[in-house]
Amino acid sequence: MAARSYGQYCGVTTAVELVGERWAMLIVRDLLVGPRRYTDLKLGLPRIPTNILSTRLKELQEGGVVRRVPLHNCGLVYELTDYGRALEPIILALGRWGFQTMGDPDEGDVVTPDSLTMALRTAFQADAAADAEYELHVEDVALRASVRAGSLSVAQLAPSAPPVGGRLPEGEADVVIVAGPGIRRLIAGELTPAEAVEQDVLAVVRGDVSWLDSFARSFHIAPLAELTKETAS
Repeated sequence: MAARSYGQYCGVTTAVELVGERWAMLIVRDLLVGPRRYTDLKLGLPRIPTNILSTRLKELQEGGVVRRVPLHNCGLVYELTDYGRALEPIILALGRWGFQTMGDPDEGDVVTPDSLTMALRTAFQADAAADAEYELHVEDVALRASVRAGSLSVAQLAPSAPPVGGRLPEGEADVVIVAGPGIRRLIAGELTPAEAVEQDVLAVVRGDVSWLDSFARSFHIAPLAELTKETAS
């Protein structure tokens, strides 16, 4: 049941009524990474009031987007239904659209494991990606991004243990990259890998620096002007 009705018979209206309330899309974003306990969702969305999180989860369940299920050794968790998982290409496209005007982070803005995971999935270029194991550190978040045969999988290394259903990857990464939020300039193609290192946007702390070229090809979001040009042609 929608939290409010806009009084229009339209698919867009129905979608907005289901997931358009504040925080709802971010809950869906985090659940696209994997099942989450209530406490996991609260930790990943530190500014969400507890009553709003409870309300949004109830609304998403009533709308058939989210369900609550038991998971072995984890108790009850929230996960997306098939209907909810169908939002993934929409969330990724929305992320690419929003990336165009992100700019620099405001004071107090944080990076979470789930938000960084979805950022990598948003920027992933399957056709250009070579097989590789990247370990990426941004603030206190560390992820392992594994590229195999044009597919991407992402595992959380820090903070704490892997989340619900997660596994620690085996072996060492090909390259370990430590970056700040300015890594978005590399993903946008505003900086070359060499320029990103020179300007202290990121650093390679293990592995050959040449892996940055592969990373930049694998994770890229074209500027809007470039996308418009490709569409016109």
